[in-house]
Amino acid sequence: MKDTIRQLIQQALARLTTAGVLPQGLSPAIQVENSRDKTHGDFASNIAMMLAKPAGLKPRELAEQLIAALPADPQISKVEIAGPGFLNFYQDQQGLAQRLDAALADAQLNVRKAGPAQRVVVDLSSPNLAKEMHVGHLRSTIIGDGVARVLEFLGDTVIRQNHVGDWGTQFGMLLAYMEENPSAADSELSDLEQFYRASKKRFDDSPEFAERARELVVALQANDADCLRLWNRFNEISLSHCQHAYDRLGAKLSPADVKGESAYNDQLADIVHALGSKGLLSESNGAQCVFIDEFKNAEGNPLPVIVQKAGGGYLYATTDLAAMRYRSEQLKADRALYFVDQRQALHFQMAFEVARRAGFVHPGMQLEHMGFGTMNGADGRPFKTRDGGTVKLIDLLDEAEERAYSLVKAKNPELDDAELRKIGHVVGIGAVKYADLSKHRSSDYSFNFEQMLSFEGNTAPYLLYAYTRVASVFRKLERSMDGSLDGQIRLEATQEIDLASKLAQFTEVLNNVADKGTPHILCTYLYELAGLFSSFYEHCPILTAADAATQQSRLRLAALSGRTLQQGLELLGLQTLERM
Repeated sequence: MKDTIRQLIQQALARLTTAGVLPQGLSPAIQVENSRDKTHGDFASNIAMMLAKPAGLKPRELAEQLIAALPADPQISKVEIAGPGFLNFYQDQQGLAQRLDAALADAQLNVRKAGPAQRVVVDLSSPNLAKEMHVGHLRSTIIGDGVARVLEFLGDTVIRQNHVGDWGTQFGMLLAYMEENPSAADSELSDLEQFYRASKKRFDDSPEFAERARELVVALQANDADCLRLWNRFNEISLSHCQHAYDRLGAKLSPADVKGESAYNDQLADIVHALGSKGLLSESNGAQCVFIDEFKNAEGNPLPVIVQKAGGGYLYATTDLAAMRYRSEQLKADRALYFVDQRQALHFQMAFEVARRAGFVHPGMQLEHMGFGTMNGADGRPFKTRDGGTVKLIDLLDEAEERAYSLVKAKNPELDDAELRKIGHVVGIGAVKYADLSKHRSSDYSFNFEQMLSFEGNTAPYLLYAYTRVASVFRKLERSMDGSLDGQIRLEATQEIDLASKLAQFTEVLNNVADKGTPHILCTYLYELAGLFSSFYEHCPILTAADAATQQSRLRLAALSGRTLQQGLELLGLQTLERM
């Protein structure tokens, strides 16, 4: 609807320009916002205040002329001037009802992308294979997964890239331990943390072991057959641990999406050579660096992007540049989104600039760091175990499911254990994910099982229960929530109009999520939608409606609400339940 209003305003501006009211050459960004107070319309624009000065008119005078120049549209019932010159647009209720009827009949709920479809690389999760996945990998995985799902739903071609840490000096230590303990691959590697600690202890305690580890790093980098065999075996087992976590989370990640650091190893020398040929390299203390004037330290000196150490080794920046070139040249990406810790913001700003100056990415390619904050404990510090250790992601998910199972069992003791376990899984995993996704990704947040498993407030259990309320209506009637329902939507009661207005915003919300990489916008929308449905359900009887036409209208509103809730939760990576 906002796009329709923008088009109407654009046409009015063109008419006023032709009439000489506005000067030639104006191309303002037309802002249209949802009205907070429905007594002032459904949408508002400040365009008259923006253009009053170049028009040489008072804002209200220009607003009057804009209203007179606006083309008629069946979706708009009236336009009024408010305050210093706001234009308030009231949408036509019959037109709104028709749009919702069309959405109910469409498998995609009439959701369309605002702009042209793109090829989008989503860089997400990216655990270090030297250790088992811990809670620090949760945010990158589920935020990236949620945004990727939304992009796909809107019609983009999404290419997931799990840029795992599968290369580097620590692998010499791990390979030496596997070489020394051939059975480790089948026994100790079942616990990657224990395996890592054991190999690290050997490295610290034995100079001979440490020397062998360094030799194996060199051999691995030289593609020694035995080293590669051990390395591949370690990675295979490590990635199976990761996949188990992805499957538990319901994240759409598979082994085919893995493109680790090692994949770019053979290209790093060429990256350095290409930077040199562009005249971008400088030597600093033996290292090869790119200095960019825009990035300076506290003393005002340019910060380096180091691409090759004095000893000849390469760094993360070198690998990231190789990955950017691959994603531009081979994957033909229009856009690349990096879901990586907010603390890496400067690294990506500098790496993106180097990639552009070196021509590693095509001019139209968007490079965006989707940074996120930390998941903290109740003390406000990064989430740890009681003894200060790192919390394994699987252990966290186990506890979430167990707590949800106990909660649901207490509320529904009559259900059999298999169904309770299924509900516990959906609610537990959903609660962990939703608690994270409902916060702005750039913010830190405190992890709290009690809050996230609550059936009150903006939580997964509340939304899952809201969906079951809709499902129960159709279960009682033995009907489905699709476009086969009879009748048409009629908007009469205030609760019907409010619910309908919120349902009509689904496309806009999803496009915002896709544009900004912020799933919390969708979470807030679903929470508000659930609240409005609850009010509608209480004030507008469905099963005992006064007449058949009213019942059919309300059934259609309920069906669209249920399908929108279910689709929205699915895009966040949450399963729904028919009953709880």
